[in-house]
Amino acid sequence: MKAKRVFWIVLDSFGCGELPDAADFGDSGSNTLAACAATGKLNIPNMISLGLGNIEGVSCIEKAESPKGAFCRLKEVSKGKDTTVGHWELAGLVSERPFPTYPEGFPEDVVEMFRKETGFDLLCNKPYSGSQLLLDYGKEHVETGKPIVYTSADSVLQVAAHEEVIPLEKLYEICEKCRAFMQGEHGVGRIIARPFRGEYPDFYRTSGRHDFSLVPPKDTALDVLMKNGFATIGIGKIYDIFAGKGISEFMRTGPNNIGMEKSTEMLKKDFTGLCFINLVDFDMVYGHRNDAEGYANALNEFDEWLGGFMEEMNDDDILMITADHGCDPATPSTDHSREHIPLLVYGKSVKAGTNLGTRECYADESKTILEIFGITDCETAGESFWKEIEA
Repeated sequence: MKAKRVFWIVLDSFGCGELPDAADFGDSGSNTLAACAATGKLNIPNMISLGLGNIEGVSCIEKAESPKGAFCRLKEVSKGKDTTVGHWELAGLVSERPFPTYPEGFPEDVVEMFRKETGFDLLCNKPYSGSQLLLDYGKEHVETGKPIVYTSADSVLQVAAHEEVIPLEKLYEICEKCRAFMQGEHGVGRIIARPFRGEYPDFYRTSGRHDFSLVPPKDTALDVLMKNGFATIGIGKIYDIFAGKGISEFMRTGPNNIGMEKSTEMLKKDFTGLCFINLVDFDMVYGHRNDAEGYANALNEFDEWLGGFMEEMNDDDILMITADHGCDPATPSTDHSREHIPLLVYGKSVKAGTNLGTRECYADESKTILEIFGITDCETAGESFWKEIEA
């Protein structure tokens, strides 16, 4: 049976155990899935039924006697552990060099360029936790009108501003100007707009976050699909991660529940090709805040929705559930972690119970998607496993 549609869902940061080089990234022992299971709150029968507990190296949850899906874990080849690097590799583009990071804050030449290009002075200029940032700098920002510029362990320049001090469109304009000069040596993976509202000390982030990514330097599997006449629909921050390259249609969504709702809507629409979905709350709301119980509950909510989604799938649909990196909520760090990612594949055309072991590159996923749609002669990274799982 030839598949007509693939629904590719990224549970942002849902890693399943440290990679062999995790120590090089300060992530020895990281295991996002195990941290969620350790809370005692994890209840994900649908993912377990697909084979999540049967994945090589996973011992923290029960195994399915007869898994309904194909399953494996995958290693990351790229030199990084962030959203852009992870998604690019998933889509067939390996990043040979790490994007620049700024553990001591941005150098003076970047600060001066910010002032010159945006017309604003700035606050902070340090790596910072987003929630603590608002407590420490939000009041001064409101009083002075200076945007809060900060980074993290990832390759990002983030700009936070109160929506009543710097309106959303102005904040986006500032970030676009940053994207224009943060190239080459200072070409961070993402410039992120971080709007917030409220009054001190009760500031809160709004849903107006917007990522301004580097344009992928080469074609990804998304470009290949689109050039071959297939739909490439992005839900969530997919469009932003790829700077729109290779995306034929997109919907920005905000919280997980909206992303899941839009995914269900797409299930009811007629298209041929890929629907690529990112559910960001696992990472943004729970992983970075070291909220293991909240992370587990978010997985429970996804799993409950997943049951209904699977029931409504057409016979020629394929579902792939994966991640882009880890963000272990039980370690002292609040940053991403260098982990394997899980993959669950389900559909009438997928051979249930196929154990694919440990794959050597995230890009095996997109290479498989390309072969599902009959494309086998492209130069994107990865090795297809479609013949191993095709029913």
